[in-house]
Amino acid sequence: MPADHPATARNGSLAGTTVALTGATGYVGGRLLDLLRAAGANVRCLARRPDALRHRRAPGVEAVAADALRPETLAPALRGTALAYYLVHSMGDARDFEENDRRAARNFAAAARAAGVRRIVYLGGLGHGDRLSRHLASRQEVGRILRESGVPTIEFRASIIIGSGSLSFEMIRSLTERLPVMVTPRWVKVRAQPIAIEDVLAYLVEAAVVPAAGSAVFEIGGPDRVSYGDLIREYARQRGLRRIMIPVPVLSPRLSSLWLGLVTPLFARVGRKLLDGVRNETVVRDDAALRAFRVRPRGVSEAVARALANEDREFAQTRWCDAFSAAGAGREPVGRFGSRFVESRVADSELTPEALWRRVERVGGAQGWYYADRLWRLRGFLDLLAGGVGMRRGRRDPERLAVGDAVDWWRVEAVEPPRLLRLRAEMRLPGRAWLQFETEPRPDGSRLRQTAIFDPRGLAGRAYWYALYPAHRRIFAGMVRAIALPRV
Repeated sequence: MPADHPATARNGSLAGTTVALTGATGYVGGRLLDLLRAAGANVRCLARRPDALRHRRAPGVEAVAADALRPETLAPALRGTALAYYLVHSMGDARDFEENDRRAARNFAAAARAAGVRRIVYLGGLGHGDRLSRHLASRQEVGRILRESGVPTIEFRASIIIGSGSLSFEMIRSLTERLPVMVTPRWVKVRAQPIAIEDVLAYLVEAAVVPAAGSAVFEIGGPDRVSYGDLIREYARQRGLRRIMIPVPVLSPRLSSLWLGLVTPLFARVGRKLLDGVRNETVVRDDAALRAFRVRPRGVSEAVARALANEDREFAQTRWCDAFSAAGAGREPVGRFGSRFVESRVADSELTPEALWRRVERVGGAQGWYYADRLWRLRGFLDLLAGGVGMRRGRRDPERLAVGDAVDWWRVEAVEPPRLLRLRAEMRLPGRAWLQFETEPRPDGSRLRQTAIFDPRGLAGRAYWYALYPAHRRIFAGMVRAIALPRV
């Protein structure tokens, strides 16, 4: 058996195995990429926009242009790979997502077979019966197409995935944080078997090396069978919140999705497809996964606790600009994630990346903030009046920054010269705030991306964001331009 066959890496390191990974810019795929790298695999990320993965490239990682809906792009991308992860779906597509999923799966399966891929690993959706929602039925149809391709395929079917940043968890978090009293429709009582994102990833990694003959379907879930209502109550308990749920026999998934569009960050279209699936019980009926894999999933309480504990780290490390893929250079996208607000700006510069980084690293202190310094000082004075630190701390070194350094009312949370600087606010605020700078090279210079993130605390926090948004818009827009385009 060839040395790069997935089932031969008995030590679990995957060293020497060339792995094709789709969905590396997504929630599961982005985390899986880090684990595959740690296991020693050579990872080839297939993406429609390889540039979106520039910040993830490292030894053993490459990004190639490939689109599952364009079969001619798949053959060169899959050539020489032994294992392929298929983490593609079209739920957010406004068009016929089922047909897109079907075409993409067929194209990928044919290309994988032609390239000699020895195993496909696919993450689908859990559900049983003939009355599945369109979303769940499509996910399972994709699994069937892959399994019938002639390439041995391991298909995992998962229920609700609990983790900071997952669609289902963020919906639960947003509802619970925002609404002290909730009118809950019938779908809130439907049973599910949630699984923590860490356990999903463990299954996906072990699938690369587990002995298996042919194709197989594995249902995966944690040990607890609960409803969305139970998850809301558990989240509220761990956050110390008191929430009242009033059940009503109305509110169809369609109406619920429109309601969610007002009170959560979910787009109504995606929310409708997600909620259309919650009418189906998603519980494990076949425990074959517990017999075939070493993974022992954690319970709901621990999964929620870990999601909350990891929330800030994972939130801050996420490249929010990737969520605004439709925005071009110079555009000013603004969005919400959970109850958080995110605003990202881009400016191109003729400076070299190194020269641009030197300007970024000098921000604050005696240098000032490059734009509207009087307004910065006024804000610092108001912070002092409120009992905060104001701008009196300055900075330790005018040229260099290190993690933990104070920069006026900010604290350096991460610095990775010459690429990334992230500051966390320590002023008096009705919430939490970060300011992040990222630099990247361009053929004719460099690019600066500035992202402001605000996590409001209650209604006061949201009122603060909206009240100061006009001022913040002007200041941050002027700041990113002043840093990237210095006057001669």
